[in-house]
Amino acid sequence: MIVLCKTCGTSYDADREPQHCAICEDERQYVPTTGQEWLDFSALTNTHTNKWQQLEPDLLGIKTVPAFAINQRAILLKTAQGNVLWDCIANLDPATQALVTALGGIDAIAISHPHYYTTMQDWASAFNAPVYLHASDRQWVMRDSPALRFWEGDSLEIAPGVTLHRLGGHFAGGTVLHWHRDGGILLAGDILQVTPGKDAVSFMWSYPNMLPLPAGVVAEIAARLEKVSFERLYGAFEGQNISANARAIVMRSVQKYIACLKS
Repeated sequence: MIVLCKTCGTSYDADREPQHCAICEDERQYVPTTGQEWLDFSALTNTHTNKWQQLEPDLLGIKTVPAFAINQRAILLKTAQGNVLWDCIANLDPATQALVTALGGIDAIAISHPHYYTTMQDWASAFNAPVYLHASDRQWVMRDSPALRFWEGDSLEIAPGVTLHRLGGHFAGGTVLHWHRDGGILLAGDILQVTPGKDAVSFMWSYPNMLPLPAGVVAEIAARLEKVSFERLYGAFEGQNISANARAIVMRSVQKYIACLKS
């Protein structure tokens, strides 16, 4: 059976509830003081549904309600060459399968980092789609699947005009997606974390434990983005949208972050 960690949403294939969640026991996540708890995949689909939001033409946010685990959103890109799912949520209920199928299915799945792997194997199976993960994070895959494609290096085009860029930071394989259209769109997960005012981003090794990244690592992230042009940025959570001047905001945030660490 497939069971889900209720804290992070990672899926495990097990005959009984596991004793540990490797994702939560890593210092970038956490184990609740009440201990690890688990939920059957079928129970999630019976008690939760998915909320859809059009972020802009051909870009749709998908979020589970009520909130489950980390509470991130997935984003569906509708491109002329096929649809791409960015990041993943655990809930894949029948309504979501029907809606995605009506929109043309999914031709590729790409995920920013292990906290959002969730039920990627089931999404891949349902839509016969490959899942692109950076090879640096291979050790955090808790369920194998023939759909998994581990890529290496710092960039990979997975569809015309749709390119993955490894920035590192939060995880060694931390990835963002760049869609080259209308000034450029960056889907950042929380490799770049949009702040509440939507006028800055930040960079952390662990968000729940509030452990920062070194200044040198943040400088490397900025260098990897040097030739990537984007006007808008969408983060991991609902409402984390920077609708204009996103690249300038990111680069200004880099300088502020580094200055604070060095002061």
